[in-house]
Amino acid sequence: MSGGGDAKFFARGKVAELRIELNSDKKDKNHVRKKIALKKIVANMTMSNNDMAALFPDVVQCMQIPQLEIKKMCFLFLVNYGRMKPELALQGLPILLSDIEDNNPLVRALALRTLSYIHVRQFVEATVGPLRIRLRDPDPYVRKTAAFCVAKLYDHDRDLVEGSDLIDKLNNLLQDDNPTVVTSALAALLDIWERDGGNGGIRLVIDKANAGKFIQILPDCSEWGQTYILEALMSYVPQETAEASIMAERICPRLQHSNSAVVLTCIRVILYLMNYIASPQEISALCRKLSPPLVTLLAKGPEVQYLALRNALLILQRRPEVLRNDIRVFFCKYNDPIYVKVTKLELIFMLATEENIKEVLTELREYATEIDVHFVRKSVRAIGKLAIKIEPAARECIQTLLDLVSTKVSYIVQEATVVIRNIFRKYPNQYESIISTLCENLDSLDEPEAKAAMIWVIGQYADRIDNSDELLDDFLYGWADEPVEVQLALLTATVKLFIQRPTKGQDLVPKVLKWATEETDNPDLRDRGYMYWRLLSADPAAAKSIVMGEKPPITAETEKLDPATLEEMCLNVGTLATVYLKPVNQVFRVARPKKLEDSPALQKHLLPTVQAMAEMQAMISKQVVSSQQKAGTATDSDVAAAVDSADDYFASVPPGNMGIGGGVVNSNPFSGVMQSPSDLIENNYGAPTSTPFVRNSGIDCSLGNMGQPSNNFSQNNQGKDCTICTAKV
Repeated sequence: MSGGGDAKFFARGKVAELRIELNSDKKDKNHVRKKIALKKIVANMTMSNNDMAALFPDVVQCMQIPQLEIKKMCFLFLVNYGRMKPELALQGLPILLSDIEDNNPLVRALALRTLSYIHVRQFVEATVGPLRIRLRDPDPYVRKTAAFCVAKLYDHDRDLVEGSDLIDKLNNLLQDDNPTVVTSALAALLDIWERDGGNGGIRLVIDKANAGKFIQILPDCSEWGQTYILEALMSYVPQETAEASIMAERICPRLQHSNSAVVLTCIRVILYLMNYIASPQEISALCRKLSPPLVTLLAKGPEVQYLALRNALLILQRRPEVLRNDIRVFFCKYNDPIYVKVTKLELIFMLATEENIKEVLTELREYATEIDVHFVRKSVRAIGKLAIKIEPAARECIQTLLDLVSTKVSYIVQEATVVIRNIFRKYPNQYESIISTLCENLDSLDEPEAKAAMIWVIGQYADRIDNSDELLDDFLYGWADEPVEVQLALLTATVKLFIQRPTKGQDLVPKVLKWATEETDNPDLRDRGYMYWRLLSADPAAAKSIVMGEKPPITAETEKLDPATLEEMCLNVGTLATVYLKPVNQVFRVARPKKLEDSPALQKHLLPTVQAMAEMQAMISKQVVSSQQKAGTATDSDVAAAVDSADDYFASVPPGNMGIGGGVVNSNPFSGVMQSPSDLIENNYGAPTSTPFVRNSGIDCSLGNMGQPSNNFSQNNQGKDCTICTAKV
């Protein structure tokens, strides 16, 4: 019914009229009118807007007509309505069992397939006996159909299949002389194994002899048959590195196949076998062979391109030498869909090196002038990430960003502000000359992330920006309307301003702390406000070391997959899970997890998980050594004494005074510690009403003593007024 002339059948038909057509013209030996009536029934059934189940008895009668075309349509009707009308479907069961014994192999296969498709108990039980016989049918087409029927029957009733010998007979088909039968049996076994999920003890294991046979028949199979064989080879565990090398070389010709599924599955198998190959030279040679097929896939449609690109992202993390010199093929074309362009950007970033950075920056600069705003933002962000990734090219990347900022395009300025903040985190106290350029474009910032980034820059470099207090004050005008992300940034930046320039920050800090602790319902903001207030009250020197302390620079490696996920995803190259770049069980909950099987040939020391564990252990050992060096000659008795002292202290503190970090103590979060911001404002920083905890011996810290110079900050701040804490030595 695929021809253009069949369109006339897709008209809403009446059951009564169709019944008359099915039962009329009994003298027509060719059953022309019955065929037309059945085509109309199938068309109406396909449109799903007209129930044809009332014609069940009439269609069952037509099943007895010995014409393949009529049987196909009748069996299709039976499969469609069999589960809805099981009592009527049983009328066709004897006819199906009879047709399974037909002399025509096409009729036998069609009847067997129909019988296995109907999920009715009587049909399922009736399928087992004939299926055993058809698995040994002399015709390969029937054997192929029978193999798939075993998998279908397993889906209906796995206990019935496991209790019979059907799986053993299916295993025997792997030794069949016909490649199509072998691939069908493999496909059925793979489906059964996948549906079992590793819970029922069913497992596909392929030995060296069978693996060699499967590879030998690869050229004789259809493209889907080749996919099934390659998928099955993932169940073969090499016991020697030579086995893995030979097998990888034998399947390499499949990389030139025209079908993308065959190519991607072949890549997956080669990546799998690399884990069992010891020679670095052989691995490098295989990696070079993986590059051309991936590049070839980029000439196909955008959907296939996207799948190939997502898999390339995964492969590059595991085997960086693949595609190392092919960065130009990932440059975006004007007619690429946005999802392809964005993925290509990620690959360009991964493949960028010090040698090709000039070419990459030129390309990214062009992308940043395109019409699509989302793509432009991604391009600007990629330039900033390259400055972090490639340190020698940082200045060139920053100059490119400044050139883009000079265009005064709002979304470009905002993205550039965000990435420049990250550049400052990577290179602290460097490239500070660009701060003035950012300050000139403050009016362009209206997005929370960009505002938070600019506020961070102002707070971090408050001692270098002359009017930093005025800039922060401008941002504070809209405090109540800002999102939490911006409010948190303002709170931290204000505290940084006060620590670096107490005189200029003295008016802002109490106001911001009051807003953060008394006029917000966000727990994160309130807790941070309490923390800063207590910290500034108790120990200004500690506040400076904590808030303005040296922090580790950021890296560009944060977007990489964790080692366990990477190891698992490499075993799923070419599947839908790689599109999401997430563990398979997070995308498909019932999917069978895949893992590398142990063998003498497995190169465990090169696995991502093992390498990550070794790095972690080395880091822990380094930290332990460092801690021991700092501890000096501390003994176990010293530690025990310190613990006893802490226990005595906490035992002496009344329960009501144990508030920590913004909890309410005696209905006042500042009770017994310090006065609240509102009290300080009302008292105009007058005489203190309470005394905070004193952490530094010999230093008298009290709230509000204005006019006294603070000695608790660095020399740069000596002689300046500190309106929150005043220290007298």
